[in-house]
Amino acid sequence: MWKKVLPYVAAGVAALSFAACGPKEYPAQGDCNLTVFQQERVRFCPDSIANYTAPDSNGVMRLVNGRILLKKITLPKYQRNIDVDIKVELASNGDRWDKSGSVFVLPKESVINLLNIAEGKQKFPEVDSTKYENMIGIVPGKDYLPTVELMRFMTPFGVGHFSAPDDSLSATRRPVYIPHWEKSVTWQQDITQLYPLLEGEAYVGVFIDTWTPEGYVVSMELDIKESKLANDVMLKRHITPLMNTVYYIGQTYPDIFARRAVTTDFTLPRDARNVELKYIVTGHGGHSGGDEFVQKQNIVSVDGKEALNFIPWRDDCASFRRFNPGTGVWLVKRLASYIDGEGYAMKEVEEPLGSSDLSRSNWCPGSDVVPETAALGDLKAGTHTFTVSIPEAQPVKGNELNHWLVSAYLVWEE
Repeated sequence: MWKKVLPYVAAGVAALSFAACGPKEYPAQGDCNLTVFQQERVRFCPDSIANYTAPDSNGVMRLVNGRILLKKITLPKYQRNIDVDIKVELASNGDRWDKSGSVFVLPKESVINLLNIAEGKQKFPEVDSTKYENMIGIVPGKDYLPTVELMRFMTPFGVGHFSAPDDSLSATRRPVYIPHWEKSVTWQQDITQLYPLLEGEAYVGVFIDTWTPEGYVVSMELDIKESKLANDVMLKRHITPLMNTVYYIGQTYPDIFARRAVTTDFTLPRDARNVELKYIVTGHGGHSGGDEFVQKQNIVSVDGKEALNFIPWRDDCASFRRFNPGTGVWLVKRLASYIDGEGYAMKEVEEPLGSSDLSRSNWCPGSDVVPETAALGDLKAGTHTFTVSIPEAQPVKGNELNHWLVSAYLVWEE
């Protein structure tokens, strides 16, 4: 069960301290708290950071000139049921803009992955251009499975870096109903169902679509709680990656949905019980009328049967205003009722409207993105099809960078 937690106040990206994770006496492994990244910078520095850098003293690798952090972790193989939370804390280190971000894990069965592609040892498998155009790496291929997202998030406008009360950019942009700008933003989600991808050894990473040398400061932790009941045996779960259009490592903007539905085959090695589809989607295109700001229907099907049909949309973005000191602001006139000395009166007023307040396609500046879930019941072993259609999606046109970041996977039991 996924849970959604709105960003909560933190006192900056503070140092995190946790007990080490490691094997203990069978069958109990105990609780585990693991700091994966601690105040690490995600930035774009092509002049000083290579496409791949070897692990540093903290075990952190950097890919794509610093836009990806990657680290190898080791976690226990539990026998009892567990609850697993992921928490990510972020502050701007000078990048003022809202950017898409992704926390991910590399599928262990995939011979080709982001790491060995960045090292220059592998390439994405070739794709059928009649089905996928030039969109490499978005669906399974020979020796390749798409990267699985642990969490999607969107950076706010400049939280932390522009949050000082006397900041020259943000000091006069703070609405009266916000006592102060927050110094960081934190997201937390339950990722228990994805633990099979993490147990033992795994490579986990953080990607932010930043193009500045300042970038962001990120911390990330995993918190695992083990059941205290000796007979609470863990379910045998499997994850089947289906699709991921996030352009982690040199792929083009995924505007393919403007021209066609995208279909891929997937194979189940055995009969699958209690199958759930997890679908993460955000629309982008920051110009007026772009797919970021216009409601678009998403239709998702498995074996030709509709599993999801909805419009991904958020209209609560004003609730994230305190995390967006760097947002652009306009003045909007309206007729307001207010209290004067003799009771209520009416007058025309001008109110500030921040870009971060505007409704968007399933995200807000400063929000995480929770997967949509569709229960598929039981599926037989063998080959099946998965299709995503966004019938009214718009194409990239000049500086109008319309595209949809879609990732999907199945969770199932033996």
